[in-house]
Amino acid sequence: MVLQKLRISLLIGLFSVALSLSHSLPAHSQGSSPEVILLNNRGIPIDHITDGDEIRLRVTLPQSAEQPMQVSFTLVGSETPLGECNIERGQDRCDSLSFNTLGWYWDAAGSPVTQRSVQASAGGSTLAVSEPLPVLPRPVVMVHGFSSSWLAWENYLGPDGYLAQIGLQGFAVGDEQVEGTMNTGRLEQPNGSTNTIAQNAAILAEYIASVRKHTGAQKVDLLAHSMGGLISRYYIDRLMGESEVAQLIMLGSPMAGTDCANLPSALGFYLPAALEIRPNYVQGVFNSQINHRHGIAFHALAGIPILEAIKSPCTAIPSDIAVSRQSVGAIPLHVSEMPILHMELNTSKQVFEEYVRPLLQTTAGNFAYEPDPPLAPPGMEQEQFTRTFTGHVEPGGSQEVTIPIDPDVAVASFALFDPTRSLNVTVRGASGNVIELDPVKNGLTIVEDPDALFYLGYGFNNPKPGVWKVTLSTSEKTPAEGADFALSASFQGGARLEAQASQLLPKLDETVQFSARLDKGGQSLDILQAQTNVRSPDGNQESLSMSQAGEMRQVAWTPTQPGLYSVEVSLTGRTPDGMAVERAAYFTVEAQPAPRSPLISWGILCLVMFGILAINLWVFAFLIKKNRQRANPGLS
Repeated sequence: MVLQKLRISLLIGLFSVALSLSHSLPAHSQGSSPEVILLNNRGIPIDHITDGDEIRLRVTLPQSAEQPMQVSFTLVGSETPLGECNIERGQDRCDSLSFNTLGWYWDAAGSPVTQRSVQASAGGSTLAVSEPLPVLPRPVVMVHGFSSSWLAWENYLGPDGYLAQIGLQGFAVGDEQVEGTMNTGRLEQPNGSTNTIAQNAAILAEYIASVRKHTGAQKVDLLAHSMGGLISRYYIDRLMGESEVAQLIMLGSPMAGTDCANLPSALGFYLPAALEIRPNYVQGVFNSQINHRHGIAFHALAGIPILEAIKSPCTAIPSDIAVSRQSVGAIPLHVSEMPILHMELNTSKQVFEEYVRPLLQTTAGNFAYEPDPPLAPPGMEQEQFTRTFTGHVEPGGSQEVTIPIDPDVAVASFALFDPTRSLNVTVRGASGNVIELDPVKNGLTIVEDPDALFYLGYGFNNPKPGVWKVTLSTSEKTPAEGADFALSASFQGGARLEAQASQLLPKLDETVQFSARLDKGGQSLDILQAQTNVRSPDGNQESLSMSQAGEMRQVAWTPTQPGLYSVEVSLTGRTPDGMAVERAAYFTVEAQPAPRSPLISWGILCLVMFGILAINLWVFAFLIKKNRQRANPGLS
């Protein structure tokens, strides 16, 4: 018993000596030191990072601080500041605010950094450095454009694709890597209905959610071609969760629309998508509503290989042949330029290496938060077009189109939309002679890409005024069912059409007023014919005569069903010397569903309330009856 007491006393003594020595030694001699721990937003330590993930940092001291301490964090290897926190007196730790890890996967030379550490400092001295954590790259989601599919991104996908070559994983909407397929028009069914921008954006939202779940990434890069840029903007504005996108990179996206869309829409092809990329709709409806970016940077590449007006038949120059430079930069964003055609922007190795790749490899600290820009009024001048001539050519047959060209027209450019890409074109000038079209002299351009908004274009500098005739005839390539066509001409110089719509978003019971006048040199021209042609969402068409109101021609129209309407306002006039003038303007009007009548709403509410009351009374009566039966078992 005595021996046991001696042993206990000896152990207590040894423990007291050790404890006194531990208090007298510096912290690093205790076998522990300050630590830096990387946490997710729930405060749980993480074992890896995907570039762009939201994290926070924690520094822990081996013992409580005797004085308040301010701690700063930096990314080792880049010196990028990450945040700060304060350890209060008597505390041994603090956490930084959440921040994103955008750019952690890349160094300044564009090489992958597969592990990262964070340094914590206080008072100019290093407290601790975290254990290196693996870093994975962000996935890239690609969004195709008008009348296209995921195949537009074939050069980017697969083990030999552009993205795999730099270690990135790519997903193209519709590629079946995850669920989701957009419909912006199908070549095999041009007169079939497409999705709207909003519907395609909803599919994009589900696709991105699946990519994030599949990869574990919190953010993706969005890479869009053509109309895909508008779809991506809608998703970011209306459907995106909490900052799911690192940046939006757009290739040839029409931020102010493209007049080339007038050609397929005149035939009723690829609707409603073709109507949603008309300039008046993008500028007057889309841009005024879809303007929130949630801090995400927008980058846009404009193709500018077309510098001559005769080579750009349905859009201003410079252009990529389908979208003008002015349209790409019609909203505030970071714009770059390359001499690449529209249909090659999403396939070109040069575009990837010189434009897309550097953006995907943006380094830490270079992703600035970008606030929503102020709304700007539509700034693009209305282009001058003839009406769009449409028709069908049977095999072995031909169709002739007559187009008047008025004096002082400096450039006349013609665009032909032929889905079969098989029709031959013969042009007779005002003199009646056949003109041999030449790629140099007339800018003859044949667009082989079936996704393009037109098939053939050509133009003339200083064309002779008078009646020009274009004959379209079939060839051996024309299908047995023949070929549909849409043909229009754009003019620089000469007379100008000024046309307006009183509103573009009417309700079903609201009237839209269309007005127009022809002007040359500030003088109104005599009008011989004025009409407004309307194609409704169900495909029905009506032609409305416009009445005279001073110098204007006007017509009132009321939509009868919700949806997108195609409207062509066409005026034919004459100059003082009797020369014929023809111009047309194109509008997309979106009729809103009629609001539900307040009386109907109140009626439905009353019926619901009455039903609830009746059910409650029945239940109350049933319970009373049951209680009586329990109290008086003999009663039935």
